[in-house]
Amino acid sequence: MRIYTRKGDKGTTSLIYGSRVPKTDLRVEAYGTCDEANSMIGLALSFLDKEEWAEKEAFMDKMHRVQTILFHVGAELATPADKEVKWKLKEYYIKELEEQMDEWDKDLEMLRNFILPSGHSASSALHTARTVTRRAERTAVGLGEENVNPLVVQYLNRLSDFLFVAARYVNQKLGGTEIPLKADI
Repeated sequence: MRIYTRKGDKGTTSLIYGSRVPKTDLRVEAYGTCDEANSMIGLALSFLDKEEWAEKEAFMDKMHRVQTILFHVGAELATPADKEVKWKLKEYYIKELEEQMDEWDKDLEMLRNFILPSGHSASSALHTARTVTRRAERTAVGLGEENVNPLVVQYLNRLSDFLFVAARYVNQKLGGTEIPLKADI
């Protein structure tokens, strides 16, 4: 199967079920931004290839699950509002993120001020994935409640928090330094 189709050469793309929309459509922006976040998570994980810590396999499994769910969130956003979503986000995916954050957070030093994205390269990439996820959330909100499953917005909101905690967790496990924000510049 060829990757290129030439169908998008005039500035349109297909949503799920085949309807064509401009590539500037907010729905395309929303699912494209989910794809960006997913790619950035993948980059972060690639920085962990040669790293070792006791919980690494469990961490990688959790992150791969998040990537899979995020891919499906993008597919849900790529489905026109008047069509049946083939795979719907479930509330328990949000609960999974919350439970994992609580678990990691137990061992993290309490934050007393804002921190700058820093430390291990994987941590910095996770911070970038967090900011891209926030953009995906804002774009999904822009589509309006009548066009987006509210769980999509909730998941993206929680995922950005999850990625923040994951970045801190990686820094702690791998000796990365968190740089506190200085009030005086």
